[in-house]
Amino acid sequence: MRNKLILLLLLLNTYVVINSFAQTIPFVYHVENTGVSFKKPVLPTINELPTVQPLTDPFMWSATDPSKWSKSRGRSTKFRDWSKRRAEIAWEIQHYEIGENPVRPDTMNANLSSSNLLTVTIVNNGQTLMLTSKITYPDRIKFGPGPYPAVIGMGNGTGSLPKSIFVDNGCATIVFNFAQVMAWEQKRGNEPINKLYPDLTYMGAYSAWSWGVSRLIDGLELVPEINIDLSHLAVTGCSFAGKMALFAGAFDERIALTIAQESGGGGAAAWRVSETLGKVETLGKTSHLWFMEEMFQFANEVPKLPYDHHELMAMVAPRALLCLGNPDYVWLADESGYVSCRAAHEVWKTFGIADRFGFSIVSGHQHCSLPASQYPEVTAFVKKFLCKDMSANTNVTKNPYETVDYLRWIKWWGKSDPAFPK
Repeated sequence: MRNKLILLLLLLNTYVVINSFAQTIPFVYHVENTGVSFKKPVLPTINELPTVQPLTDPFMWSATDPSKWSKSRGRSTKFRDWSKRRAEIAWEIQHYEIGENPVRPDTMNANLSSSNLLTVTIVNNGQTLMLTSKITYPDRIKFGPGPYPAVIGMGNGTGSLPKSIFVDNGCATIVFNFAQVMAWEQKRGNEPINKLYPDLTYMGAYSAWSWGVSRLIDGLELVPEINIDLSHLAVTGCSFAGKMALFAGAFDERIALTIAQESGGGGAAAWRVSETLGKVETLGKTSHLWFMEEMFQFANEVPKLPYDHHELMAMVAPRALLCLGNPDYVWLADESGYVSCRAAHEVWKTFGIADRFGFSIVSGHQHCSLPASQYPEVTAFVKKFLCKDMSANTNVTKNPYETVDYLRWIKWWGKSDPAFPK
């Protein structure tokens, strides 16, 4: 009996320590990039990069000497080192995949009209770009005077998610009109953002669009009477806009909650895993207009990428991320998305905040149409991370892939030899 009591006290003490540690980890930040001051890592050419068949280790530092890949690195699972590691991943993704994501220009202003139309004016290189966004507020009588949490929807106020999930919980909705930055099928070098940054004509759409979301958030900050709770912002979108939301949430740490719906290849799915699945959106088959053209040098050498998209998702940590999938659409590569989500989840779990990441992959519905079975998890994430209801259950790992051996992709983490287990 005495031994059982001692064991119970030890377990309770462990829970208190872990829970106290989790409470010290921020849910969101008040700056776009906490790692802006860290030095850019070495970014080797494709011929200098080693081949890594399984998923890359998100805790391993970028190589300082590509010729000595396994010996020049080291890793850290300490949260205090995460901002630096996250900055390295961001530089790699920009360098090899989407192009540079420009920093905030010095000249910006914003205003809110009487009809709640936010206009953000951005000036750079002697050129001007304007973002306009309709803000819809919740019922003041029901939810009080604000400030209100808000969701920024890619192309629509709530993306492709039901408006009721947000409005019924007291959230404002904000539209990101992405075409004001770059068209869905860009004419490379001739888009609105290219006038501001003529040296970045090579950039992919996901660099441009995530930059645009950040400038929209800047605009919210510039208008004191906006009545939006800037510490409780979400982004969401579906399909190509699901990728858009994921990149936006990864690159801007002022976003408290990211909901990436059916984002497929180039979103939640890992490029390496997708290569093993057949007729899905692989690196070589995705749109050239959404990414930097130089990325396609990896089309036949995907294992040479020094990162993968589980690390794109991990960039959201320690903030909240919910990934939604739909296995009825083979092109979305949701088995790859599942493996990638399992891998990314390890980052949140390592920091003791596993409930800030979830994934739900459910069949039996149209593309970008949320089924009733996924309402509970979306609502839970909105309640907890936008509306501060900490009782909401966000431990979500719903999927049809329980027989898929995802561990073989990450088993080597923490070791020097990047190989699949025998």
